[in-house]
Amino acid sequence: MESPERVRLDAFFRQITTQFPAAEAITTLVVTHLLPERPAFLRAMTSLSTVGAVLPKPRSIHQPTLDAVRRTFPVHDLTRERFTDNTLALEYLEDTAGGRDVVLVDIGGYFAASLDTLVGKFSGRLLGVVEDTENGHQRYAALNSHPCPVVSVARSPLKDCEDHLVGRSIVFSTEALVRARGDILTSRNACVIGFGKIGRAVAQSLRAQDLRVTVYDSDPVRRVQAHALGFRTCTSTAEAVRDAELVLCATGNLALRQGDFAALRNGAYLGSVTSSEDELELGSLHDLYQRTSVSTQLARYEVTGHYFYVLADGGAVNFVHGAAVGAYIHLVQAEILAATAALSRTRFPPGLHEMPAADRDAIARTWLRHFER
Repeated sequence: MESPERVRLDAFFRQITTQFPAAEAITTLVVTHLLPERPAFLRAMTSLSTVGAVLPKPRSIHQPTLDAVRRTFPVHDLTRERFTDNTLALEYLEDTAGGRDVVLVDIGGYFAASLDTLVGKFSGRLLGVVEDTENGHQRYAALNSHPCPVVSVARSPLKDCEDHLVGRSIVFSTEALVRARGDILTSRNACVIGFGKIGRAVAQSLRAQDLRVTVYDSDPVRRVQAHALGFRTCTSTAEAVRDAELVLCATGNLALRQGDFAALRNGAYLGSVTSSEDELELGSLHDLYQRTSVSTQLARYEVTGHYFYVLADGGAVNFVHGAAVGAYIHLVQAEILAATAALSRTRFPPGLHEMPAADRDAIARTWLRHFER
């Protein structure tokens, strides 16, 4: 990041943290993509809290950024296994922030499975969780009860701009990986599984690139929405992928399980818009298919009579090229900062919440002052 952009971004975040100050001393554990612009967000978080740990998403780590962040913050490995196991999750929280007031900043619902234990048995106070993604929102929404407030920014209007650009970023990276193999996507049959905000953006971007796009979503309302926008729709995963030369999965909830891969067309390219563990059950294929690395970001899966290609080892395709969405990402980061401050002030009772519209308006006005020109 060039110096003028860094100065402008730091000034933006300073104004956000001034508008939304924390009420008391808190500690944050921050799950994050470690991309080149992320240190500015972490610096802003230090205006609200002590950052007890940075937990980078494993498939979205920019090594120079990681090296820089390690010089300032404790950086710990992030795995679903650690936070799915109640005992391991509690031990980690005690070791990292025992006895303190803590806010968990999440991307992907990592703390959902152990939330009851963390709230009930932690020696400090778990003030709440801030969740960034639709995948994580669904994980927290699926809980029978919420022992603490969970503030989700996943469905915030401020994220719509980012979601649109993420869709374009995914298609850009997909095309780049296919072209690196000497192939092109134009005029191909494509399938998008999942028609939430990201899936819709991906489908629209693919159509703009002259692909023929089929959509499948388990929710019939979303299938109707896709149909109304002119996409072909199907009633099952197998039907949707059967003729597709490119399949992009955007459900955040295991779009393809072991039995689904056999329906893929020979030679199809398969990619995900989120973490591989959340979208593709590739581990179930290890004893069935032979995996061969074609290039750094492309693998061929083959069994007698059937083969297909997996992009980016099943991880989010757009992170191959840094997942750049410009300054719009800072709208969502600002809302995460505001939500963290709100939890420090105990503004929300236990339950799943969104930030008030007035707070979003204030963030949008501040963003426009800094980035509109």
